[in-house]
Amino acid sequence: MWFKKRNLLIYALLVVAIFISMRLTEFDLTKFRDFRNMIDFLSQWFPMDFTRLPGMLEDTLATLAMAFLGSFLGLIIGLPLSFLAARNTAHSKPVFHFFRVALSFVRSVPEIVFGLILLTTLGLGPFPAVLAITFHNIGVMGKLISELIEAADTGPQEAMKAVGAKRWVASLFSILPQIWPNVLSNFFYRFEVAIRTSLILGFIGGGGIGQRLFNDFSTFNYSSVSLDVLIIMVMVILVDSLGSFVRNRVI
Repeated sequence: MWFKKRNLLIYALLVVAIFISMRLTEFDLTKFRDFRNMIDFLSQWFPMDFTRLPGMLEDTLATLAMAFLGSFLGLIIGLPLSFLAARNTAHSKPVFHFFRVALSFVRSVPEIVFGLILLTTLGLGPFPAVLAITFHNIGVMGKLISELIEAADTGPQEAMKAVGAKRWVASLFSILPQIWPNVLSNFFYRFEVAIRTSLILGFIGGGGIGQRLFNDFSTFNYSSVSLDVLIIMVMVILVDSLGSFVRNRVI
């Protein structure tokens, strides 16, 4: 009986949370009565303007480069920091807590905030966007990898210490081979996320196909907007498929 009452309480709280969320977000399905306006708007997207396709493809490559470089640098920097943020490999508790808090702080700042700060300092372009993605990925990758390190088997590490290996050598060569497939999996997942992030950063002047999409919307060039959206969809699907393929092969 107590178990059922607890379930009823959870359901009641869930209903209340949904109701409050709908009120706060002005959730109202009756607004779709003007759905015809959306159809009229979308009809302006066709036919697509393929005359600007070469420039769009160049911006797409820039977007991919931003996402890849930001994810890769985040992994390279976050990997050593993760050993300092893991309980079983940190030199001391103060070191562990400091790096855990530092990674949490970096991770809590969205890429767009980093982007706005860096754009005012470095100017418009993809370089500030790469740094923004990198900073956020340092926090995310450091956190994810530190959890993998803590869950790793301690047997190989203790064996290396027993034969005289230094602490950092034992941690590196006994733990990293165990977690490396999952590290790669997390990297490709973050790469996929970075693709979408780079599109948003393009809206604030970060370059790439995201900035072109924003400019085409701003100038009401809807025939180019439709092609921008199509290219973005194809790019995201291809990257998602590549990430899924690599994760299935390495795990």
